[in-house]
Amino acid sequence: MCDLILKILLIVSTTFTFVALIIPFIIKLAFQIGAIDVPRTRHIHTKNMPKLGGLGIFLGFVLGYMLFGEPSTQMISILIGGFLILISGIIDDVTELSAKTQLLFQLAAACVIVFYGNILLIDISAFGFYIHFGIFAYPLTILFILGCINCLNLIDGLDGLSGGISSIYFLTIGIIATMQGSRGLDFVLCFVMLGSTLGFLLHNFHPARIFAGNSGSMFLGFIISVIALLGFKNVTLTSLIIPICVLAIPILDTLFAILRRLLKGENILKADRFHIHHQLLNRHFSQTQTVLIIYLIDILFAAASIVYVSNHHELSYILYSILLILVIIFVAKTDVIFEHKKKNK
Repeated sequence: MCDLILKILLIVSTTFTFVALIIPFIIKLAFQIGAIDVPRTRHIHTKNMPKLGGLGIFLGFVLGYMLFGEPSTQMISILIGGFLILISGIIDDVTELSAKTQLLFQLAAACVIVFYGNILLIDISAFGFYIHFGIFAYPLTILFILGCINCLNLIDGLDGLSGGISSIYFLTIGIIATMQGSRGLDFVLCFVMLGSTLGFLLHNFHPARIFAGNSGSMFLGFIISVIALLGFKNVTLTSLIIPICVLAIPILDTLFAILRRLLKGENILKADRFHIHHQLLNRHFSQTQTVLIIYLIDILFAAASIVYVSNHHELSYILYSILLILVIIFVAKTDVIFEHKKKNK
C-alpha cells in the first residue's frame, strides 16, 4: 500500500510541478498569438485575459503518459482525439470557430476513440438493473463523449470552476479505481490529469492569471468521458451513475440551460447569464464564495458515489436523496429554469 501511495504522489506531484512551471510561459504565448478573452456583456471579468490554459493541461497529460503510461492502441486513440480537441480549441481561442466546425472536431475525436481505440459504452449496471446496448453502443458512446465535452465547456464561466470540478472528478474516480484494485489506464490517467489540472488551477483560481479557454474546458470534458468509458470497459466503475453523479453540477447546469431556453423559445445554444454560478452571484456571493459553494456540492455528490461503491448502498441513496431535494429547492428559489417576475417596490 505504501508503494502505491508513493506512486500516486509521484504521478500527481510530477505533473503538477510541470504544469505549474510552464503556465507563465503559456501566458506570454497567449498574448503573442492573440488567444485573449476580451470582456463582453455577459462576462464576469473586466480585463483582457489569456485563454490558452488547455495547452498547459495537455502538455502535462502528455508528460504524465510518457513517464507513467504504457503504449497501447487505446492510449494512441486518446492522444489523437485529445490533440484534435486541443487544436480546435486553440484555433477557437484565437479566431473563434463556428459551433458547427467545433462540433465536427469533437465528432472526429469521438470517432477516433470509438472506432480506432475500441473504447465503448457496451453496457451499464445501476441499482440492480443491467442493460446491454449491442449495436447502439457506437452512437451512444459518441453522444456520451460529446455530452461530457460540452458540459464542461458550458460551465466554464468563473475563475477555477471547470478546473476545480474536473479535479474533484479525477480524484474521486482515482479513489474508486484504487479501492477496486485497478492499476490500468484509467488509474494512471486519473492521477496524471489530477496533477496537471491542479497545476493549472494554481494560476486559474480567483483572481485568475489565465483561463482554460475552449482548448482547456473541451479537453477536460474529453478526458473525463474517456476515463469513465475505460472504467466501463474494464469493469472499474460499478455503474453509469458514478461518473454522472460526480459530474452532477455541469450536467445539471447543461440540462437547466436547455430547459430554460426551450421554455423561452430561444436557441438552446444561445449564451445567457442564468447559469448556476450566475444564480449564486445574483445572491451576492463573491466569485470565490460561489466557486467554493459549487465545489462543496460537487464533493458531496462525489462522497455519495464513493459510499455507493463501498457497498453502503442505503446510505448513498439517502445522501443522493438529500442532494436531490437541495437541487429542487435551488430550482424553485432561483431563475435557473423559470424566470421569476420581480415584485414592484
